[in-house]
Amino acid sequence: MGVDKSPNQDPRREADLVTSRASRNLVKWIVGVLVSIVVIVGLLIGLYVHSALQPLDPESKTKIAVTIPSGASTGDIGTVLQKRGVIKSALIFKFYVKFHNVPSFQAGDYDFTKADSFDDILTALRGGAMADRSIGTVLVNEGVTAEEVADNVAKLAKKNPRLTRAAFIAALKDDTFFNRLVKKYPKLLKSAQAAQGVRYRLEGYLFPATYTVDAETSAETLITEMVAKTDQVMTPYYAAIKQKGYSVQEVLTLASLVEREAVDETNRQKIAGVFLNRLDVKMPLQSDVAVMYALNTHKTLLTNKDTSVDSPYNLYVHAGFGPGPFDQPSEQSIRAVLAPKDRSLDYLYFVGNLKTGEILYAQTLQQHNINTQQFAADNGN
Repeated sequence: MGVDKSPNQDPRREADLVTSRASRNLVKWIVGVLVSIVVIVGLLIGLYVHSALQPLDPESKTKIAVTIPSGASTGDIGTVLQKRGVIKSALIFKFYVKFHNVPSFQAGDYDFTKADSFDDILTALRGGAMADRSIGTVLVNEGVTAEEVADNVAKLAKKNPRLTRAAFIAALKDDTFFNRLVKKYPKLLKSAQAAQGVRYRLEGYLFPATYTVDAETSAETLITEMVAKTDQVMTPYYAAIKQKGYSVQEVLTLASLVEREAVDETNRQKIAGVFLNRLDVKMPLQSDVAVMYALNTHKTLLTNKDTSVDSPYNLYVHAGFGPGPFDQPSEQSIRAVLAPKDRSLDYLYFVGNLKTGEILYAQTLQQHNINTQQFAADNGN
């Protein structure tokens, strides 16, 4: 007689069912755990994003200076803001900007606080509130020496202790700083780098203009701006300088003499012609401007002792251009050297009337002496 073995009574079948139910329960548990993790992570991310979007300190009134460089990307700006402690996350800033489709930002200097919201920051960066941190300006006049520039800079030292006269002069004498400038502006400064016996390598390269200064401006930063301006002005003339066989140092040296010898364009061009004619025949330039630079003083009349001073800058004694510029020349004087007048008239001498500004030119020493005598009374001789 047989035994009835129904499937429900099969031990293997029952084991499979138990295993299947356990597997489903395990999957449900894992899924539940994963869902919980996702929810928790999502909540944490949400809380972080929400936190990152809030002002870091709603009560703060302390201004934080931020400079946004030209060409900075959204990510770059976010990094700057995070490093300066204005926002919590550069990444959240980047996504926020992208989500709100902000079109563009303006480079420049800004003042933010930790109380600023993202909207406040974006409004400012789009041009709504650029900061003015200027503490004053430095005026470089045509014809002033580097030391006179240092004196003007020092007038702002009370507001910016980094701009003392000593700091400015030290930067002018810093060879490492100068060599960095040479790498940045090789066409401008290569010949200055090769010059021998100069007092200041950057004499003549601090272009006459007005420069804005803030509380963080250093002497090196200010000098770099002046040199950059000189390079900007000189750029259209580099080809002509090369074509004429001059160096930039030679052009600026002659221009610095011309700057102090005449005030109008025509006489600057004619005086430049006199200097170039003298150089052609290897005559000393005999400029009083050069002697006064050698003496490091200003005088109306020079003595024989003055014109005999032992200095490479004394162009009564030494022929040629001398070591380098004697002051900061204007663009007009630079143009005069590159486009002189009346060279074909072979003028080798000139003398000016100190009262009227009139200038007389001569081909011979005899005629020059007559011209000098004509102005003797007005010139205090």
